[in-house]
Amino acid sequence: AALDAGDTHYPPSRGAMPIRQAIADKMRREYGLEMDPATQVLVSPGAKFLLYAALSALLNRGDEVIIFEPYWVSYVPMVIMAGGKPVTVGLNPDDGFRITEAVAEAITPRTKAIMVNSPNNPTGHVISPDEAAIIRDLALKHDLYVISDEIYEKLIYEGEHINLASLPDMVDRTITINGHSKAYAMTGWRLGWAAGPADIISLMAKLQSQTVTSAASFTMAAGAEALNGPQDAVDAMRLAYKARRDFMVPALNAIPGVECHRPAGAFYLMVRFPGLSEDSMEIADILLEKAEIAATPGIAFGRAGEGHVRFSIATAMNELERAVARIEKLLRK
Repeated sequence: AALDAGDTHYPPSRGAMPIRQAIADKMRREYGLEMDPATQVLVSPGAKFLLYAALSALLNRGDEVIIFEPYWVSYVPMVIMAGGKPVTVGLNPDDGFRITEAVAEAITPRTKAIMVNSPNNPTGHVISPDEAAIIRDLALKHDLYVISDEIYEKLIYEGEHINLASLPDMVDRTITINGHSKAYAMTGWRLGWAAGPADIISLMAKLQSQTVTSAASFTMAAGAEALNGPQDAVDAMRLAYKARRDFMVPALNAIPGVECHRPAGAFYLMVRFPGLSEDSMEIADILLEKAEIAATPGIAFGRAGEGHVRFSIATAMNELERAVARIEKLLRK
C-alpha cells in the first residue's frame, strides 16, 4: 500500500512518526515505559547499525565495555571500531551460560557499559530475574549504561522476556535495541529500532543522519503495521521453532558422542561433539566435509564457545531430520 501510494521519497532521518509512535506504544503496552517517540526512539536500516551507533554515542577512547561470552560475533569489533576496549566475561556452559555475580570482577574505573543479549545468540539463553538484578545492581552501583539487544525477544520457549529498561531506575541508563528481522521474519527489509534516553538517542541520530541516513520509507510503513497489527503469526512462528528445538535437542543427545545444550529462546543450538574433537574449527570442518552439514565454530563467539559448534534450526523440519540422520551416521563411523 505504501508503494502504491508513492511513499518512496526521503523520510525523516530518525524514522517516520507512525513507526516511532508504534514503537513507543509497544514499550508502553508490553513494559509499562513511557517513551517520547519524537526524542527517545530511533529507527534505522537494521538493528546492527544501532548497536554500533549506541557504542559510538557512549564511548570515549579507551572506555571499557563488558561483553558476555559466548557473544554475537559483531560485538567485539563494534566496540573496537567505536574506540572502546571490549572486556569479555566467560559464562560456564555447564551452568547453562548463566550470568553470575562474578562479572563484578571485570569492572574497572574505565568501564562504561554492559552489553546484554537475551535471548542470546548463539546460546539461546534467556536471562532470569536474578541475572537481571545482577546487571541492574552493577549498573546502578558503578554508574554504567546497559545496551540491551532484544532482537529475539518474541522467540522464547521457557521463561519470560525481561526488558532491562523497565527495571526500577534503569530507564535513563538503558538503550533497548530491537527490530523486525526475527519477530516478523523481515530480514531483508532491514528495519531496526532503538529506544532510550533522549540525549543518547540524539547522538545516535546524528551519526545515522551522516552515514546511513534513514530506513526506507515503505519499509517503515510495513514495520508500523507489523507492530500495530495482530500478533498471531508471531506466536505461530515461535511455536514452530519450539517444535524444531523439541525435536532436535533430544534427537542429538540420543546420539553417543553428542551433547546438545537446551536453549530457552532464539533459534540456535550449541552442540558439543566429544566423540569427534574439542576443537570447534575441526568439528565444523568434519561436519561439512563428511556429513555435508554447515555449522559455525564456537570459537567465533569467544573462548567460552570453544568445544561447541552452533547450528541454526531456522529451516524446515525435514531438513533437520536429515541432519540428525547424517550426524548419527557420522558418529557411528
